[in-house]
Amino acid sequence: MKKYICPVIGLLMIMLNACTSLEPGQVKVQEGILQGVEEDGLTVFKGVPFAATPVGDLRWKAPQPAGKWKGVKEAKEFAPAPMQGGNPPSGKSEDCLYLNVWTPAKSAEEKIPVLVWIYGGGFSFGSTSEPVYDGAALAKKGVVLVSIAYRVGQLGFLSHPELTAESTDGVSGNYGLLDQIAALKWIQTNIAAFGGNPNKVTIFGESAGAISVSMLCASPLAKGLFHGAISQSGGSFGPTRPTTYPGENMKTLKQAEADGIAYAQQHGAASLAELRQLPAEKLIPAGWTMPGGWPIVDGHVIMGDQYKLYQEGKYNDVPVLIGYNSDEGASFMWEKNPQVAAENVKGRFGQFADSLIMAYPLGEESVPKTGRDLMRDAAFGWHTWSWARLQSQGGKSDVYYYYFDQHPDYPKDSPQFGYGSPHGQDVAYVFQKLDASNPHTSESDIEISRAMGDYWVNFTKYGNPNGEGLPEWPAFNDDTKQVMYLGSTPHLGPVPSEESLKVLDTYFEWRRTSNGEAWAK
Repeated sequence: MKKYICPVIGLLMIMLNACTSLEPGQVKVQEGILQGVEEDGLTVFKGVPFAATPVGDLRWKAPQPAGKWKGVKEAKEFAPAPMQGGNPPSGKSEDCLYLNVWTPAKSAEEKIPVLVWIYGGGFSFGSTSEPVYDGAALAKKGVVLVSIAYRVGQLGFLSHPELTAESTDGVSGNYGLLDQIAALKWIQTNIAAFGGNPNKVTIFGESAGAISVSMLCASPLAKGLFHGAISQSGGSFGPTRPTTYPGENMKTLKQAEADGIAYAQQHGAASLAELRQLPAEKLIPAGWTMPGGWPIVDGHVIMGDQYKLYQEGKYNDVPVLIGYNSDEGASFMWEKNPQVAAENVKGRFGQFADSLIMAYPLGEESVPKTGRDLMRDAAFGWHTWSWARLQSQGGKSDVYYYYFDQHPDYPKDSPQFGYGSPHGQDVAYVFQKLDASNPHTSESDIEISRAMGDYWVNFTKYGNPNGEGLPEWPAFNDDTKQVMYLGSTPHLGPVPSEESLKVLDTYFEWRRTSNGEAWAK
């Protein structure tokens, strides 16, 4: 009888393997088998669930594991974006926790470095289905490109005492950041099936996505989930403030809970249960707004003032590539009258207003670029500069600092004359989405785009952006202060507006004190 056992077992194993063998364009992840699409040398998977649908009792809770499925799950279309005021290409829904993968791998054994995109949108908007975020061009340069979704607005970041009380961690808010962390955990578990290397993951994002990257670099919950970070117009190094401004958006849990109570009252909800029963559409304003539309310092996801955390060495020390655009202020400073702009500066910066106006002149007839640069640096430049200095002084991993300044040479009679690169312009360059046939696309545009794509991919592969055919990009330190200027051609230059940044730095230093906190109502 025994002599028949082994052949029978062997036959059963063959039959089992036949039943679970994968067809072209398929991968097996922890939850089941996915069917993607083979496109131009890549295999693309869209709408892959990485967490359970956050509806009903899961609304305003940390993401839960995705459920398993039987058979083969089609992963060929983008899933809906999170609920928001806009209209993303793939629609919107509370059922939004999905990711997408572009992989050049032909087998699961290739261990290709992984680059993970986190979209921007002021933490109130955003979608992985935006055409400019298509990952094919970067994947063809030799990475597995993943784009992840996360809850935004009041469904992603609302705090409330009842939410805090029901949480086992004793906090509320920051659900969108927890979504990002859940996606990174899913990637650690499953990306090898796509030919990716879970030990070589780099996160990157722009605007709110870049601020998310900064926050993940400081969050103990994200430790070990990534090995490099790229921040395009981001950073979160300012202290909390009850009244928020660009670059000073953070609130404490207590402040956010008070805002959450007022938010519930505005919707006629006397309890959390009533708030959860409201349709999602009623909870989302048409435009960007707070409360509930921004991460907070909760002592769990975000432990405290990130500047102080870096001073104390309490962050995830990985190589970073960080920078911002030359005219970010053009997108955030809407006031063109210098006198009104000066009053706004005084309202925000108090006793530091006069010295800042001297450092960033506001002009006489219309606010010039120097005036707009105050907004640029308060929201992005100072945060990037502080990040670069703090990590290069106290960390073990390299910092690569850039300044994006690629823009048309506007004629002198044009309303845009004197303007630089606005917020978000860099994204199309990084994703290789410039239209070479467009007469307004110059050879310099194509060169800068190619260089940025290569720098980003090299950094993902090696923790260093340098490679063949590219100008040498040295690591930043506070002695040499070398910054890569991405404009006209890639070239090195000094820290932009460094003397003005030093004046702004005195303001933020004061704001970190108790007196500064008390004044900034």
